[in-house]
Amino acid sequence: MNKVLCCALVFLDISIKWTTQETFPPKYLHHDPETSRQLMCDKCPPGTYLKQHCTARRKTVCAPCPDNYYTDTWHISDECLYCTPVCKELQYIKQECNRTHNRVCECEEGRYLEVEFCLKHRSCPPGFGVLHTGTPERNTVCKRCPDGFFSNETSSKAPCRKHTNCSASGLLLTQRGNATHDNVCSGSGEPTHICGIDVTLCEEAFFRFAVPTKFTPDWLSVLADSLPGTKVNAESVERIKRRHSSQEQTFQLLKLWKHQNKEQDMVKKIIQDIDLCESNVRRHMSHANLTSEQLRRLMESLPGKKVSTEDIEKTTKACQPSEQILKLLSLWRIKNGDQDTLKGLIHALKHLKTYHFPKTVTQSLKKTIRFLHGFTMYRLYQKLFLEMIGNQVQSVKISCL
Repeated sequence: MNKVLCCALVFLDISIKWTTQETFPPKYLHHDPETSRQLMCDKCPPGTYLKQHCTARRKTVCAPCPDNYYTDTWHISDECLYCTPVCKELQYIKQECNRTHNRVCECEEGRYLEVEFCLKHRSCPPGFGVLHTGTPERNTVCKRCPDGFFSNETSSKAPCRKHTNCSASGLLLTQRGNATHDNVCSGSGEPTHICGIDVTLCEEAFFRFAVPTKFTPDWLSVLADSLPGTKVNAESVERIKRRHSSQEQTFQLLKLWKHQNKEQDMVKKIIQDIDLCESNVRRHMSHANLTSEQLRRLMESLPGKKVSTEDIEKTTKACQPSEQILKLLSLWRIKNGDQDTLKGLIHALKHLKTYHFPKTVTQSLKKTIRFLHGFTMYRLYQKLFLEMIGNQVQSVKISCL
């Protein structure tokens, strides 16, 4: 019984090997006219074409493909395929034609092939993140940000980001985020943005066009009355006049107006662009990690009134290292009324050479200055913003110049 079983297993093993074994080179059946027999001939390899079928006395004869022709599989064709002559518009040659491969064309970076055209990858709008990044063969796939995530930019690369966990940082949640905005955290019941900065560098750059070079006594009230949407009440205007001086008053009024009208379409766009600008500024400043003494020297190198040592110490305790310079620049601007922060920084960098400041810090400051000098969003909105305010503000500005 065991002998029978053993023989059966051996037979089964031989059968499996026989049925699964692949012949190489691959064969094809050919009728030989000389002998009237069916022969198993070798196929021709990639890069060649069939010149002569095999016979009982001779193997298959294959010849190399000529220039600009190819075959990419084992085959029995008596001619090669012609290579694709040129790539389409907005494509480049990824792989040149040879005897075994056709010319491979691919859409340029940022585009994908749709039928016969290289189309630009889709950009996901605010509230949507990139689920699958676009490739040369397929478009970007966007997905609405789920609960707990947001995207405040238009991008073909950026996914949705998770809302900031305020409690994990020891802060309070003062405004819950949504699909287009992050959570807003605070440490003492007052909303904070970049370490409690009153007006950020980006807000200053964005709203500077709305500030006249000379002021009339009722400038702020005229501006408040002319702004569309929900009006900033007279009490708030007077409080801004008491607490801030000249140019800073305009920044604070526009910031308050922006907060009260954040559901207006144009204001939403302004907020998105300012958020995008601030993320770039924070990225440039991420390497600026200074000691208290270095922060003091930086503040002393700025023109005008100086930020006190006490304020510098408070800032180092309350702010993250990457936020400390931005907070101190905000304090310096408040103390110096109509000073331009970027011009102040340029002045400071010239004097910091004598202090042998860390190169990474000076480079971060230079990058920030270059970025904000090239920040064109506010220029794009200038005409639209002034038209929105109305002829009254324009005439006031002209009379002030």
